[in-house]
Amino acid sequence: MDPLLRRHLETTFFGEYQGLRDQLMELLTDGDLDVRVGAETASLGALCREIGEVERAYVESFRTFRLDFGYRHPHPQIERSVALLSNWYAELDRELMEALDGLSEDDTAERRIIRGDFEVEGFAPLPTIQLDIYREALLIFYGKVSVYLRAMGKTFPQQWEHWIG
Repeated sequence: MDPLLRRHLETTFFGEYQGLRDQLMELLTDGDLDVRVGAETASLGALCREIGEVERAYVESFRTFRLDFGYRHPHPQIERSVALLSNWYAELDRELMEALDGLSEDDTAERRIIRGDFEVEGFAPLPTIQLDIYREALLIFYGKVSVYLRAMGKTFPQQWEHWIG
């Protein structure tokens, strides 16, 4: 992996942020994935599927230098099984690291990722900024999920409590 990218991952605690999702999976049962906090809200499982789809988009963006949020997981049962979600997340995390390993120093320092989802003309972040934006997506996910966990009366792991609240 490019040293600049490796340093960025370390100094932004990227692995620790990703690890919060694993802590979440350890807390949940398959039945928890059906929970909704209101009539119009998505199930917890649907939120978990969605963050996987988001990660898939970011993985592909590091391979193709284009971000596309069109991917949808083909199997609905993914959002009803903690084991399936955990395995999928592990696979996505491996693929993300492989995609990052494939970036050269020039890619990291100069190549921009085209984002069709953003209205600002010319917004095309470098890979390090793209990683920061993905980390922000994780934080948004964790914030949403914390509402579900509180509604279910779940006890938060210490790191989750300190980082997400």
